[in-house]
Amino acid sequence: MPVIECDPDAARKRLEAAGVTVDAGNTDHELWRASHAGATAVAYEGKVVVQGGDTNRLVGLLREGGGRAHVYFDGASRGNPGPAAAGYVVVTGDGIVAEGGERLGTMTNNRAEYEALIRALEVAADHGFDEVHVRGDAQLIVKQVRGEWDTNDPGLRERRVRVRELLDRFDDWRIEHVPREINERADELANDALDDAA
Repeated sequence: MPVIECDPDAARKRLEAAGVTVDAGNTDHELWRASHAGATAVAYEGKVVVQGGDTNRLVGLLREGGGRAHVYFDGASRGNPGPAAAGYVVVTGDGIVAEGGERLGTMTNNRAEYEALIRALEVAADHGFDEVHVRGDAQLIVKQVRGEWDTNDPGLRERRVRVRELLDRFDDWRIEHVPREINERADELANDALDDAA
């Protein structure tokens, strides 16, 4: 359960600027509470406590943004289509900012790769980074996002549009294909999510 030492009024303004609804607290000690992407933030004097399933996006909105992040993503599907999961890691020079793995349901491997990229970019955008360097081992997705290859499948085309919308939130971005061993942590998180659901 992340605890963010901050000015609760400034944190509230950041949430409201991002379109998150902020409600009154439930007790005399709670200044306010807000929910976003499956997590809840509760403000107290001098701090905000975040709880829930995936706290990464809400924590990102509460912290001061800026700077550059390296974003790694990987989707996994056992069967094609089959049970699928996404994994992502957001890293700066200070270390891992956020990481996660999530079961996605039944889909193709390419769709799982796109879903992983979307989740990774949502987290990076909520953290307020100015610049992202995205890396993944799915050459098809990388080349489609860069516009080098056509996206003929309507479902993948829709996800490519969403990825480009997210990338437009950053002042600068690039996406590159890397070998699987460089993307090992995102791959591990995706596979762990699949294993946990089995």
